[in-house]
Parts: sequence; C-alpha cells; structure tokens
Amino acid sequence: MTEPTVPPTRDELDLRAYESRLTRPVREKAAELQEGVRLKHVIFAGQLWPQLLENLADTADQIRVMSKSRPGQDFLRDLLANKRAMLYFTQPSTRTFLSFTAACQILGMVCNEVRDASTSSEAKGETRFDSIRMFSSYFDLIIMRSPLARLAESCAYLMNDLERSGQRSVPIVNAGSGADEHPTQALLDIYTLQRTFQFENPMDSPVSRLDELRSSYGYSDLAKGLSDKTYCFCGDIGRGRTVRSLAMLLAEYPGVRLVFVTPDHEKLRMRDDLRQRLMQKGVPIFEVDSLEASVNGKPVIETLDALYMTRVQKEHDTADDAAAMAQLDLTPYKLTTTLVRRMKAYAPILHPFPRDQHFGEIPAEIDADPRAMYFRQARNGMWVRAALLAHLMDADGQIDRYYHRKFHERHEYSS
Repeated sequence: MTEPTVPPTRDELDLRAYESRLTRPVREKAAELQEGVRLKHVIFAGQLWPQLLENLADTADQIRVMSKSRPGQDFLRDLLANKRAMLYFTQPSTRTFLSFTAACQILGMVCNEVRDASTSSEAKGETRFDSIRMFSSYFDLIIMRSPLARLAESCAYLMNDLERSGQRSVPIVNAGSGADEHPTQALLDIYTLQRTFQFENPMDSPVSRLDELRSSYGYSDLAKGLSDKTYCFCGDIGRGRTVRSLAMLLAEYPGVRLVFVTPDHEKLRMRDDLRQRLMQKGVPIFEVDSLEASVNGKPVIETLDALYMTRVQKEHDTADDAAAMAQLDLTPYKLTTTLVRRMKAYAPILHPFPRDQHFGEIPAEIDADPRAMYFRQARNGMWVRAALLAHLMDADGQIDRYYHRKFHERHEYSS
C-alpha cells in the first residue's frame, strides 16, 4: 500500500522559492548581501574578509575602551538610542542571546524578543516568513537563531526583494541557522585570536611579550597576527557549525594550516562540502583521530598554535546514532592537564560553549591555566557583536571619530 504523501508546508514552499539563489556560489551570494564595502546582512562567514575583520576588531577595541568611562558610556548609549532590535531566537541559546542583548544595550538599542514560537502567531499558523516581515515593520534590525537551515539567508533575500519594490527592509543577522553556519560566533573566535596573537595584554595572551617568547621560549619564528599558524579543531566537526564558520574565515589568511581531530563516525567527521571548500582555497588540511597523532613527524598537541575544542552534540543524535556512538572510544577527544602541559606556552584553548559536564571535553581543572581563553572568548563576543551592529547601522565611523577625539590624546613632554 502506498504511503500518502504529505503536502509541503508554507515554510517549505517559501524556502523552495529561494532555491536558485541559495545554491549560487558563495561569492555571488555575498555580493547581494552587502552595499559596497558595508554589509547589509550577516548570514555566513564567506561574507567576511581579513580587512573587514581588522576593522571590526578596531571598532570593538574602541568600544571596550570607551565603555570604561562615563562620557564614553553616555556617547555609546546615545548612538543608536532611536533604533530597535528584534531577537528572534526559536532555538535554545544562552550566550549568543545574552551577548547580542548586551551588545544592543551598549549601543542604546531597545530590544524585544521572541524565544518560543508557540507564544507567537506561528502557533496560529503564521509562516516564519510572515513573522519576519511583520517584525521588520516594527524594528530596525532582526537577529535570528533558528533550527531551520537556510532560513536566515532566505529572509535576507526577502528583505532585499522588499527593498527593490520600495517597501521597508531591515538587516538580518544570522545568530545560528540549522547546521549551516554561525558567523558571529566565528567573528568572536577570530577577534579572540586577533587579540591573543598581538601578544600585548596578559588578559588576552598567555605570554604577552613577543620578544620573551622568541628569546626565552625558543619560538624564534613566531610573529604577530593570524597568518602562518596551525589551528586545531577537536571533537564534533561534522555537526559543529561554529567549526565550519571559523575554518572558512581562517582559510583567508596566508600560511594557515588546519588540523581536524575527530572520531571515525560519518556524523562527526568533517563534511565533504567543507573539505572541498578548504581544498579549493589551497589550505593544507589534516584529518586525524587523536591529539597525539603525528602530523609532519610531530604530535599534533605539540605543534598547534591554537586549539578549538568542541563537545559531541548529542542533541542531534538519532536512535541509531546514539547506539553507534555508544560503541566509540571518545577518550582521545577530551583534553587533560597532561596534554595541556605539552602545548606551546602561548597557544590559546578556545571552546564555543556550552561544554558538556558529562562528556568532559575540557575538565574544570584546566580553567586556571593561562592558555584557557574560553571565558574571555565569550566576553569578547559582546564587544565584537556591538562593533558588528554599529557597522550594520553605519555608526562605526562616529565611534572612530569620537574615540580619536576624546580617548586617543597623548601628552607630549619636552625633552
């Protein structure tokens, strides 16, 4: 007996309407999501490039300095006080939601939220696309996190179509879309690495003097910046959208090498599309099954310049997945104090959070190590997301001018 076919939902039909645009090359899509050198929407990591990342880091640095004084705080709170932001988070989130909320508040933006679709008109049958269009009537910016892949990108195209027809359109920010990408997590990850590899501030760098690292520690070839370094990702690579986004951003820097340490399971291994994209960019990639595995004759743990740990995302398991993974030995994908002692003295340990207290990919005893940057990493998200919102609202130039007028003054003493 033939199973009855289930008719597609309106959301599915709306997504299909954007299919030809969703399947275009990344560069072609990115061009539609910006105006000149300014982003209109933030949907995937491929929209970001090193110079823009440097500019956003500079703005974030300025904001964090200005936030330490009352005049700076007052200026920032007045900057976008006439703007309103909708945080449309229908997928569970703590850090991303609170980080964006704090970023909006730093810039004076009023925030409203929908965090459960069952409390919105979607419970009455309204489509997600109708919800987004309705939000755009009331708000100046929509920050969205959804379990539905490609939704944020499709909503950005919806906004562009509305703009072309002379109707109201607002920026869309992807705060996590299905298993696709998480571009603003990658942005804060890059910002953390940018600050770490400046080797200037002991809060950001395990060893904050480059000359000491070169002379006393023997890292004679070490240089500032993200180029010419080995970055290692460990854990759930296949389902880690943060890994996908960060790997693609790092691939834009010359001399970068990427190592992926993952269990031998099809759901956990690197997906073919990411592998192909990295290979097309000419990035050397290594896929191994342990932090102790050898790459170019040396153990990975001793050669990496930064380590990005992830948890195994069990919430995505099917019953078959859970049974198969129960047979895996996941011990090699947990960090230990012994392994950390073998890492380079300056190599930061990052994690997108939440970490899994049951799995224990990073045990709490590592938190006190100066290389453990994950809590600093989370705080960095607030500053760089504020910088991103300022960029989207064309207010970063005002921040730069105020900063150099009020906070960049130096005394000049006669000799």
